[in-house]
Amino acid sequence: MVALTVALAVAVGISLGLLGGGGSILTVPLLAYVAGMDAKHAIATSLLVVGVTSAVGAISHARAGRVQWRTALLFGSTSMVGAYSGGQLTRFISGDALLVAFAVIMVVTAIAMLRGRRTPTATAHTGAALLAKTAALGLGLGLVTGTVGAGGGFLVVPALVLLGGLAMPAAVGTSLAVIAMNSFAGLAGYLSVVQIDWATALMVTAAAVVGALIGSRFAAKVNPEVLRKAFGWFVLIMASVILGQQLDPIVGYVGVALTGVVPAFMFACNHIAACPLHGLLARTTAAAGSS
Repeated sequence: MVALTVALAVAVGISLGLLGGGGSILTVPLLAYVAGMDAKHAIATSLLVVGVTSAVGAISHARAGRVQWRTALLFGSTSMVGAYSGGQLTRFISGDALLVAFAVIMVVTAIAMLRGRRTPTATAHTGAALLAKTAALGLGLGLVTGTVGAGGGFLVVPALVLLGGLAMPAAVGTSLAVIAMNSFAGLAGYLSVVQIDWATALMVTAAAVVGALIGSRFAAKVNPEVLRKAFGWFVLIMASVILGQQLDPIVGYVGVALTGVVPAFMFACNHIAACPLHGLLARTTAAAGSS
């Protein structure tokens, strides 16, 4: 099982390197269901994996001048407070409840991936409005990260564009720095709740970093939209499995079935003119592509 865990950690890292985010959402299920850790140990270990992997990515972006450190520190400092608090709060939350919450985050992440990355209009805020919005969003995002171990990159990037007025490349690089800060703060909060198996944690972290470096080398050679959507559907399947494990097997079966039927139905409607939803799907696809 150790060899399988390390091999899958490399695969998670490769997906992270290819997508530039999102791959870490699979770290908790990997540790919980393959490595056999309980929920809190799996989440705490995943925070180490996500933190180190994001830090490595942030360094790479910083060398290319795509990290705005002032914005990262402003946003990250408030997020770290929320992340540490989230880690502390887990002493009052059961492991089963944490996994259900994590599955919900997986569903939200998958939907964001299926919709595609949209480029919001950069509108930099200044003064008290900027500080208030940054503090509120940072605390909320950090709380989610510290509690369930999800990095939240799909929320950090648009927040940096909208609040900080960053261009998309700089927002992506800066988000990795923020996610690393969140993850390490959340880990610090968890360390007073659980004891981490450092040998396994470091092994999985090293494997994920190697995978991320491999994935980043091939990122320019694959279609990112196709890959992102395929990954989104896979994350939905994984979320269904977790909900089936934690709530009721019927919930998992229904989720997996819908995840298989919906894309097949969408594919058919996109290629069959007689489908009553053909026009709606076409307009939705066009709108997503122009966003």
